[in-house]
Amino acid sequence: MSGLNLADHCLLGHANDAALADKTALVLLRPQGSEESWTYRQLSERVLRVASALGRLGLVKGDRVLLRLDNSTETAVVFFACVRAGLIPIPSSPQLRAEEVAFVLRDSGARALVTEGSLATAVTTERDNLGDVCWVIAVGEAVLVAAGVEHVRLAELEADSGPTAWPATSAEDPAYLIYTSGTTARPKGVLHAQRSVFGRATVIQEWEGLVRSDRVCHAGALNWTYTLGVGLMDPWSVGATAVLSAGGRESRFWPSIIERQGITVFAAVPTVYRQILKYTTVEEHDWSSLRHGLSAGEPLPAFVHEEWGRRVGTAIYEALGMSEISTYLSFKPGMTVVAGACGVAQRGRDIRLLALDSAVEAPRGTVGRIAVRRSDPGLMLGYWNSPEQPFEGEWFVGGDLARVDDDGVYWFEGRNDEVVKSFGYRVSPVEVEAVLGAHASVAECAVGMVKTVKTGEVGVTLLTAFVKLHQGMELDPVELDAHCRQHLAAYKVPRVYRAVDALPRTSNGKLLRRDLSAASEEPRQQ
Repeated sequence: MSGLNLADHCLLGHANDAALADKTALVLLRPQGSEESWTYRQLSERVLRVASALGRLGLVKGDRVLLRLDNSTETAVVFFACVRAGLIPIPSSPQLRAEEVAFVLRDSGARALVTEGSLATAVTTERDNLGDVCWVIAVGEAVLVAAGVEHVRLAELEADSGPTAWPATSAEDPAYLIYTSGTTARPKGVLHAQRSVFGRATVIQEWEGLVRSDRVCHAGALNWTYTLGVGLMDPWSVGATAVLSAGGRESRFWPSIIERQGITVFAAVPTVYRQILKYTTVEEHDWSSLRHGLSAGEPLPAFVHEEWGRRVGTAIYEALGMSEISTYLSFKPGMTVVAGACGVAQRGRDIRLLALDSAVEAPRGTVGRIAVRRSDPGLMLGYWNSPEQPFEGEWFVGGDLARVDDDGVYWFEGRNDEVVKSFGYRVSPVEVEAVLGAHASVAECAVGMVKTVKTGEVGVTLLTAFVKLHQGMELDPVELDAHCRQHLAAYKVPRVYRAVDALPRTSNGKLLRRDLSAASEEPRQQ
């Protein structure tokens, strides 16, 4: 398929639609309480000016551009300007350290870096950090850059724009690149094609249920595919309004934002929903505008779904996905949600469960590796600059594990690389966490294999539960052990319980299982 461009599809085409051109496309909420509002016409004009300017800098189709920015209008503008100019934007977390940014710059071969003052110095003043970068583009004030690197302010580029012939892009051309942490020591670059818009159309229909009149608010950061897709691409694709926050927000702010902004669809990770229920008085807010919530990023605990429905009065529709393909299993408006499950196969997606140790299909009711047909339009082109490609014949096998019941409902069983062996048996930490998390004293928990005891010089590795308790509760390993044994096979029951103040999470709230620390109070061993 030829003549396809993600920026045209999601945004620029609406500027020529009389019904949408002057409609609010983006509301950006600032930490101090003010807000920005942009129409489809205004945003499109900015995107085209920046796209023209990037071409005049000498950047050509296929060049990579790293975005090191907080949530802002400029993040959205530069991202879509790069896509329209045939460049490949790389959104990145502003929390990355200089050495992490340097790795991405070198690995991607980025030719330009777009950044802002507070995020610039550690990266831009050292030439070795910049790799092949020839331009540093500053949002706001000018930034210091290493000798031999050109520097320009974004405002100057916009002011000095002129007509440009846009490069033609096709469905299989690259659109954007996302670096995501995986099982390797370094992040992997996930390269998406322009055709990803067709995969996202499935997401809209089979999970989000978005319509033109919606006001969609996502609680995450734009460097994450969850936010970039659900928070911007999808609402704009249908002509809805996207509402985002500039900078992090404490959970206590979201009910007021939903009420004040008339939010109809709210998207977040399960942790945000749980914290809203725990730290706010939801009954004091008006939730009448909210049609439903969307949850992804990690499993949604059944008790969170049930309590949200009871106290807020709306459903939360969960989905399972990953950076490589967005979501592929989900519940959607109109469906009966099975609390604790992650959904059904989205219509139009060819999903299989493969056996854990072979390419044959796993028997119904057993745990298998989720596989998606390689021809799925939402699937990435592949990992950038990497010999590791997760394809087995016609199937993409990303490492997610699940079982499917007789009703076609999928139950997430963790990651293939996270499944541990306890007493010779394979154990999914997610399954154990679901049981342990249902105990009345447990606010949240995580499970992993940890070296806990030393006998001489030999370390003993045991299944360990890291438990954050509800306020006023004390760790009672005997009671927790009895609870787990009531619901789990003996080999799945943790042998050690550790109380922790908090679990390690990313800025978007996803659990960092690999960072579970043994540095807590003395372990309580069974």
